[in-house]
Amino acid sequence: MKSGMPLGAISAELRRQVESKRDLKAPSNLLKFSASPVSEITIDLPRGEEKYGTTELARKQLAEKLGIPLAYFQRMESQQRTLLEQNVNTWLQTTEEERLVRILDGNVRAILSSRYRRLDNVDLCEAILPLLCKLPSASFPSTCLTEKKLYLKVISEATTYEIAPADVIKAGVAVSNSEVGCGSLSVQPLVVRSKAGSGFIIPDKGFAKKHVGRLLDAEDEGFTVFKDDTLEAEDRAFYKKVRDVVDHCVSKAQLAVVGEKIQRSLGIPIIGSVKKVVEVLAQKYVLSDREGDSILEALARGGDLSAFGLASAVATMSAGVEDYDRATELEAIAGSLMTAPAGELVDLVAAE
Repeated sequence: MKSGMPLGAISAELRRQVESKRDLKAPSNLLKFSASPVSEITIDLPRGEEKYGTTELARKQLAEKLGIPLAYFQRMESQQRTLLEQNVNTWLQTTEEERLVRILDGNVRAILSSRYRRLDNVDLCEAILPLLCKLPSASFPSTCLTEKKLYLKVISEATTYEIAPADVIKAGVAVSNSEVGCGSLSVQPLVVRSKAGSGFIIPDKGFAKKHVGRLLDAEDEGFTVFKDDTLEAEDRAFYKKVRDVVDHCVSKAQLAVVGEKIQRSLGIPIIGSVKKVVEVLAQKYVLSDREGDSILEALARGGDLSAFGLASAVATMSAGVEDYDRATELEAIAGSLMTAPAGELVDLVAAE
């Protein structure tokens, strides 16, 4: 499992961000995009215009709204600035009356719907970390704060299941949240294999909280967004639900269900071409050629030519991926593969 950042470093960065973050809710016709000489967003506030730079993530999101690749957006920034400005400003002013602009360190990091429901990382940590720390023999093998998301992965070292002699898995929970529109807050079961240290995020109903709600109340003539008492009350009820899901994720009953599925996958051997099996897997889960090659290498090193061996190879490979967001996606792919229906696994491992 990829280690990410120390929990203390995440806490320090979140405290720093609190002082540097700003949220503005503004009518779309008061927002203007400029690409000369660099991409900026100008907001026409009652007290005067304010200009902000843009993060790469914000520019990527704008590219997605325009239906173009980020690489092409970047070329337009230097070669077709006027056309880019026209396209972005048309999108800004014709798709929604108001927008929530999220700013950090003087740069726009996201332009979101005015109905975007804020679940900020610092509030999440204050509410959920005490719950996670109370788990039996809790440990945090992997945590990280990226431009897109916060990740908290915790294991209950005392909750184990033996899938084979001297081969044990431990129960845990994977929590992720995005402040910038890159996914809902998610709480999912996580298991870690002691033998290899590999992590598998298990597909489960778990809990997902979408960042959509009623219009936020605002002051300062409709521009700066503040959290009101109603939102705080909603948050308290929400975090109680999160507590219940965490308890479910690390329960012995939940781990036993996962363990039985692993044992089933251990009994499904790869009978087709190993290379072809990985190619089919790569096509199904949209893996890159490099990722496919790394899975083949991990599968060869592991020596377990079974459906579970294949899932384990994906999990092992994820630890070497530089991008933490992608590494977590691969852990989820490994979990989905490991717990897939038997018929689906049989078809996959028989690929010729």
